[in-house]
Amino acid sequence: MLWRKIATGLLLIVSVNVVQAQNLPNFSDIVEANSPAVVKINTVSHAQASPRSALPDSQQIPEIFRHFLDPRNQAERESRSLGSGFILSSDGYLLTNNHVVEGADEIVVRLQDRREFEAELVGTDKRSDLALLKIDAKGLPFLKFAKPDDLKVGEWVLAIGSPFGLDFSASAGIVSAIGRSIPTEDNENYVPFIQSDVAINPGNSGGPLFNLDGEVVGINSQIFTRSGGSIGLSFAIPASVAVNVVEQLKSKGRVDRGWLGVMIQEVDRDLAASFGLRKPEGALVARIEPGSPADDAGLQVGDIILKFAGEKIAESSDLPHVVGSTQPGESVPVEVIREGKKKSLSVTVATLGSQEDDQQAAGSDNSSDTGSSRLGMVVEALPKELAQRWDVKAGVLVTNVAPGSAADAAGLRPGDVVTQIGFNAISSLDDYTMVEQQLPSDSLLPIRFVRQGRPIFRTIATPK
Repeated sequence: MLWRKIATGLLLIVSVNVVQAQNLPNFSDIVEANSPAVVKINTVSHAQASPRSALPDSQQIPEIFRHFLDPRNQAERESRSLGSGFILSSDGYLLTNNHVVEGADEIVVRLQDRREFEAELVGTDKRSDLALLKIDAKGLPFLKFAKPDDLKVGEWVLAIGSPFGLDFSASAGIVSAIGRSIPTEDNENYVPFIQSDVAINPGNSGGPLFNLDGEVVGINSQIFTRSGGSIGLSFAIPASVAVNVVEQLKSKGRVDRGWLGVMIQEVDRDLAASFGLRKPEGALVARIEPGSPADDAGLQVGDIILKFAGEKIAESSDLPHVVGSTQPGESVPVEVIREGKKKSLSVTVATLGSQEDDQQAAGSDNSSDTGSSRLGMVVEALPKELAQRWDVKAGVLVTNVAPGSAADAAGLRPGDVVTQIGFNAISSLDDYTMVEQQLPSDSLLPIRFVRQGRPIFRTIATPK
């Protein structure tokens, strides 16, 4: 009897394993059908070597040696890099990452059948890290983009590329998250990345990420790693972003994005409570550029944007994605919370330009004892030179913060410029004194201040 039970148990295990194996996807058909449209990209950059030293007077050097100092005789340094890409159309348009071809003097595209073509750079978009190339060929195999918004977390995906130069390698995994925000080195955030656990390594950049229908859902762009290799955190640019970028690069050689003209911050639990929200959501407007679309539409500092162009703004990082994808010149509805009440506005989006450098700030040595101890901070009138330097129209300058006070708990410190408490604007010392005296006891209120040119919202708890 014992051996029968053992045999039955083994049979059950084998049956379960067979069923599980039958449920796993077979990627071989996808690889066979689509890998001919995936390419390997080799780039070469030439840079002239700099002289090792600079001599104050070349006339002191004998004539026979002077030609060595001529820049025209300096040897060129050659650097090479590689990446992946894929063909978009039978007439030779290709897509890859901007960082794969950035600064390249030569771009060589190699197909799976080992044919090689020198590629022309049609256009690049640094903000999305995409580049459009063109090779002189006809009748090429090409890939199709998946429909936007069809991708779901947990869905199987497949990558094909050239990791570490190993041509046309395939790796598979699942979608781990959608809409990941990864700010660039310029602190811009216009791509809602797809996160997956597909093994992506250097050389995969620019290659396609497929769904089980063999459609491109993303363009592999970044990895998170401490070792230099894949640890199961890879990020791809969504197909919806790529389609828009390709269309614009083809038609005008550049990409125009929508611009609203606001500086925003996340809404945490305390801020949500102080603004009358049931839960943290939306993007809190901390600053509005004068003359911007937001300014013209009547948006105000302290508004919390809940919807933009019909899209829900669950987190502050959602807003740049939606605004950036809006066509410049288009008028769209905006839903905000203002002083605890919902309000609908209409804004005409403008074109995003180059990011301006942040202004450098300096503190002020002038102080006075004007202020109140109720919130635990001493304030003074805002000096004109400081207001101009930090582009602050009005407010009061914090000169001292008492340890353990409400202001201290809110994170204020000397040098901050307070511009709003609760829903009351602070334009002068008189405003501050009046508002502070009328503050309700034992309440959690929003407070806005400017720190070295950067506007910040926090919450401050008034004493009992």
